[in-house]
Amino acid sequence: MKIAKNLFALTPLCAGLCIGSAHATNGMYMEGYGPISAAMGGASQAINHGNAAMAQNPATLGMVADGSSRFDLAIGFLGPDVKSKMMGMDAPSGGTAYIMPAIGYTQRQGALTYGIGVFAQGGMGTEYDANTFLAMGSGGAARSELGIGNVIIPVAYQVNSALTVGATFKYMWSSLDMMMAASGAQLGGMVTGVSGNLGQAMPQLGGAPWARLHFSDDNKFTGSAKATGYGASVGAVLQLSPTVTMGASYQFKSALDDMKTDSNATTLSATGGFADKGRMTIVDFQMPAVWAMGISWQAEPSLLLAADIKSIAWSSTMQNFKMRYDSAGMGGSVSFVLPQNWKDQTVLNLGAAWQANAQWTLRAGLNLADNPIPDAYVNPLFPATVRSHWTLGAGYRISPTDSINAAMTITPNTTVTNVSGVEISHAQRNFQLLYTRQF
Repeated sequence: MKIAKNLFALTPLCAGLCIGSAHATNGMYMEGYGPISAAMGGASQAINHGNAAMAQNPATLGMVADGSSRFDLAIGFLGPDVKSKMMGMDAPSGGTAYIMPAIGYTQRQGALTYGIGVFAQGGMGTEYDANTFLAMGSGGAARSELGIGNVIIPVAYQVNSALTVGATFKYMWSSLDMMMAASGAQLGGMVTGVSGNLGQAMPQLGGAPWARLHFSDDNKFTGSAKATGYGASVGAVLQLSPTVTMGASYQFKSALDDMKTDSNATTLSATGGFADKGRMTIVDFQMPAVWAMGISWQAEPSLLLAADIKSIAWSSTMQNFKMRYDSAGMGGSVSFVLPQNWKDQTVLNLGAAWQANAQWTLRAGLNLADNPIPDAYVNPLFPATVRSHWTLGAGYRISPTDSINAAMTITPNTTVTNVSGVEISHAQRNFQLLYTRQF
């Protein structure tokens, strides 16, 4: 239990590192959690892929021998390549490298498996320089960084020789930085309600060449607007035969509080010297429910095949992105809505693992998904548009107790054009590395 105690001590540090570090692959979710699953296209519902299972199907944590313990330490590198273009003007995003750590510990005693872990769950973001067209001549950069992470407490229970069930409780957090520029008319078009002195001043900003909403703490691992909350999931694994396993899980919609900045951390400004400070509140931002089911087949002693299908209910959480600005200077407030109209997303995960010898395992897979965002509504600050993922990976057993696993994801370029005529392209090169100690 010494490892478990040390993990509890490390949890606050890892939680801080995970806040703003994950970016969009399947919408705002990762294509796979942990390099074993990621290298197999994200397939996870019916295979043993270590402690990352607590972020997917917790019942698979019970697919280990009685009395065994496992400690995982992972790090991911996400490399999005985002470019926006309009009328011959190019705006490459400078947000090209993000680090994503994770840590987990599980132990099986009899029919019960339990543990704790910290994982980045998802997010998205971009960074455009002040000299690009997306800055609207305002003299400031255009930037967003949304991150969602969680501390997970999983439990799995082997009901009988064929059936294992599992569940998790998640303590979640979210954070957001946003530096957005728009014309006064565009900003006015997002306004849904006003009050006080600030509300009376808003019509005067309608003709401004540019206006800005700015809240950022200039920290790569946190955001200026923050919230905490809870989540949960349930899952099951059924051994259909000695070589065929079926699994399924359901992740509940999150219960996060509204994200809020400090009372003077947001600036609302516009052409002509208008500037006011106040608090920004992101109203009812949630991560959606996800259901998934999958099957694995041990086709040969050295060959494992797996396939999952997953449905992500984005339509229940990403119809509108709602914000409220409360002025600390002038008094009053303004409510904004950025229409999103995301659709539910279907994801197909296909993977294979081949054990070449006692030390080496090679993996490959596909992660195929539709784009949840209608092209017309894609915002250059939130381009969660990638579809296909090609995955590769390998595992190496250093000793009977120690191993390392690695995965690489290649996401081909996807290009869409929104209703404003902005062409947005998005590709990714992602890597994950995992060290495991088993007891």
